[in-house]
Amino acid sequence: MPPLGNLEVLLVDAHGLHNTEFLSKMDPYVFLKCQTQEHKSKVASNEGSNPEWNEKFIFKLSEGTSDLLIRILDKDRFSADDFVGEAIIPLKGVLTEGSILPTPYNVVLMDKTYCGQIKVGLTFTPKEECYAEEEEEEVEGGWKEGSL
Repeated sequence: MPPLGNLEVLLVDAHGLHNTEFLSKMDPYVFLKCQTQEHKSKVASNEGSNPEWNEKFIFKLSEGTSDLLIRILDKDRFSADDFVGEAIIPLKGVLTEGSILPTPYNVVLMDKTYCGQIKVGLTFTPKEECYAEEEEEEVEGGWKEGSL
C-alpha cells in the first residue's frame, strides 16, 4: 500500500490503573501497535497506578489504517508480565485534523471493564510533508540524479 504519512504518538501518562501487584507497586510499560508496526515504552519502575512516560513514537501509516492499539503491561521479574489493560484509539480524527492534543482515553480489561485512563497526544504529517525532507537529502552536488 502507498504511504499515507507519519503518525507521531506522544505517550504522556496514565491514571487510576488497577494495581496487579499484591505487596508492591507495579512497573508498567506500554506496547503500541499500528498496522504491523510495534513499539514498546520504557518501564515506569515502581510508579504503580499513575505512571509517567513522556515518550514519542513514530509510525509510518499507509491507506487503510484505522486504529492505534495501546496495551499496558506490568513488568515482572520472575514471572510473565501481567496484563493491566488496553485502549484502542481510532485514528480517523487525527488523519482529518492533523493533531490531537494529549487527551485521556479509557483503559479497559479484556471484558471491556473500565480500569483507568491513559493520556496520549497524536500528530499526523501527510506524505507530501514528511517525505519532502527525504527527497531534499537525495540532492547531490546541486542537482538531482536523472534531472538532465
